[in-house]
Amino acid sequence: MRIIHCCLSCFYIDGYTYQENMLVREHVSAGHEVLVLASTETFDSTGLTSYTSPSTYLGTDGAAVIRLPYSKWLPHRVMSKLRFHPGVYRLISDFKPNVIVFHGPCGAELLTVAKYVKQNTEVKLFVDSHEDFNNSARSWLSKLILYRGFYVPIIHSVRRVVEKFLYITYETKRFCKELYGLSDEELEFFPLGGVVLSDEEYKTQRLSARSRLNVPDDTVLFFQSGKFDHKKKLLESLRAFKSVQSQNARLVLVGSFASAIEAEAQSLIDSDARISYLGWANSDELLGLLCAADVYVQPGSQSATLQMSIAARCAVIIDDVASHRDIFRDNGFLVKNEEDLAKAMSACLNSQDQIANMSKNSLEFANQKLNYAVLAARLLK
Repeated sequence: MRIIHCCLSCFYIDGYTYQENMLVREHVSAGHEVLVLASTETFDSTGLTSYTSPSTYLGTDGAAVIRLPYSKWLPHRVMSKLRFHPGVYRLISDFKPNVIVFHGPCGAELLTVAKYVKQNTEVKLFVDSHEDFNNSARSWLSKLILYRGFYVPIIHSVRRVVEKFLYITYETKRFCKELYGLSDEELEFFPLGGVVLSDEEYKTQRLSARSRLNVPDDTVLFFQSGKFDHKKKLLESLRAFKSVQSQNARLVLVGSFASAIEAEAQSLIDSDARISYLGWANSDELLGLLCAADVYVQPGSQSATLQMSIAARCAVIIDDVASHRDIFRDNGFLVKNEEDLAKAMSACLNSQDQIANMSKNSLEFANQKLNYAVLAARLLK
């Protein structure tokens, strides 16, 4: 098949393991011809939003990537919100796709893609949504002018040619229904996923990473990652871990600190030799660390690494919210506060058999629902 992934309403960053990257990778691996149409939005070395130059190249996920500039009839700051790009219809027409996946419904080029699908009715269009009320339409100006005044009318005008609007969490579904006005029939659950390794690959990754970290077999390795701010509740994790006195426990951290918590986080890390902060990790390093870990810790706001950790057979300690309950399958602990977090960590240390059972449940659920190979294939049925 010929597949276009439109990343014009979101970032597409080479070398990362975001959903957009992984779906492209799986489609290429399955032998399909894949084109990525992307904006110039990316990350800089510190993880902040930046912009690169328009270009055409073979991306790290194996597909051709065409990075398009924003149209110039309004200032860049405005265009990066409205998301008009030149030449989109011509590029789609030249490629002649069978399937188009439009990542993020909030952008003007959704109209262009819908126009092509209306004129080529055999083409299937899926629109992927990651928005929720925690990360989008947070101010009245954004909600009333940008969303209700611009994005929502576009979504309503194209909904008849969209196969399904794909949502990643319960909160995203609520956003799609309440703000976009979409119905249950138009929506389909399409969670973030992960890479499910074979038993042999998993064991190799696990042994190698635990050896590098000098973690003995009888030590329970807790792992937390992300762009750490107050919402991620890293400080709560550090305090809870410090309250657990076992010497058969390690906590490894990967990511970056927001300035608001950096000093306190570093002080807590320095005060306990069982805690290691490794800085930023690339996608391959992150996968190895997840395989090395016994328990993935996410007591705060959501991260794509949670689904990756479940695919890597981790037990989980996660915030007790609706979206996490959607993917929780007796494979860890739901926690509401720091006290719950400390109790969950203690429980993990008291029973290696329990961790083994939770790991098994994570793998079973990942094979059924989170395997990116399975998710990618769903779009082509």
